Amino acid sequence: MSTSSQMNSGESEGFFKSMFTDPLSRSFQSWVSIVNFWIFISCLTLAGETVEPYASEHANIFKLVEYAAVLFFTVDYLGNLYFAKDRVKYFFSFWGLVDLISIVPTYLMIMNLTALQGSKVLRVLRVVRVLRVLKMARIALQQIQHSIESSNPIVTNLKIYFIALFSVIMISSTLMYYAEGNLYSAENMAIGQAALDAQLKITPLPEGSPPEAALFMPLDPVSGNPIPPDKRFYTSIPAAMWWCIVTLTTTGYGDMFPLTFWGRVIAGATMLMGLVLFGILLNIVGKTIMVMLFGEQITDDDKVKATRENILEMMVTRGWVTQQRANEIELLSEDDIKSRTRSL
Repeated sequence: MSTSSQMNSGESEGFFKSMFTDPLSRSFQSWVSIVNFWIFISCLTLAGETVEPYASEHANIFKLVEYAAVLFFTVDYLGNLYFAKDRVKYFFSFWGLVDLISIVPTYLMIMNLTALQGSKVLRVLRVVRVLRVLKMARIALQQIQHSIESSNPIVTNLKIYFIALFSVIMISSTLMYYAEGNLYSAENMAIGQAALDAQLKITPLPEGSPPEAALFMPLDPVSGNPIPPDKRFYTSIPAAMWWCIVTLTTTGYGDMFPLTFWGRVIAGATMLMGLVLFGILLNIVGKTIMVMLFGEQITDDDKVKATRENILEMMVTRGWVTQQRANEIELLSEDDIKSRTRSL
């Protein structure tokens, strides 16, 4: 019984290890698909929470979806941490910190740490979760690099392109909303108006002052410039997404533009990313036209180099040798490999 239980535990550990470390395994690909699905859903939920009155009316649904997403993100983080070659290095790595910070705010909210809630630290930290969309592109590239039998390169390139496009739209829109749109959110406008009313009770406005003088006017924290009501465009993340799509694909309609310093910094970075994405798309379209019109095959540039590591990986994938045997062959010199190959 003890031997059988040890074998079962070893098989289970091997299964979970391949699920988190082996891009060629079916368990890894299935788990990646599940995590990517929840990354996509959590991004949509984060955007939906900025739209009123839907955010208030469906607050419980948004909360349940967040809890479900965080559950999968937690399993993903703990699995990557446990099976990492260097756990300390992974813990302090960029992706490790992104994975950790993306789940910590939810657990702090569950513990009801009112001090952090009052300082809005949790709300700001939740924005880091958007960076998880970059893992979708990173994992897609990782799967391609480890793939021996390459699939259609056009489909693969389009997949990476649309993941990158979604990542840029989600990150830029979220940053724009929190950098500029948050200045005139309903909550901040109410807080600012209450503070102005309290100040006016102490020092009333001079007689003949316009009615607008008694209304709170949000200011750019860097330049100090006011943001008038007709220039408050980024009222939600979905509204910022429209601006982002227009900015990435064209020179802009001019119906939405940032007024604050950080908003313009984000807009400039978004425009540059639009140029990069446009260049990638032209490359993909050019290859597609060459294949469809002229019948060219785009395989020469995409072939995996015949290195010892790739050849052994292919042999293991096709079941010609075991992983243990491949590790032994990798340690042999070229002369030993040649002599043993001649005797086959």
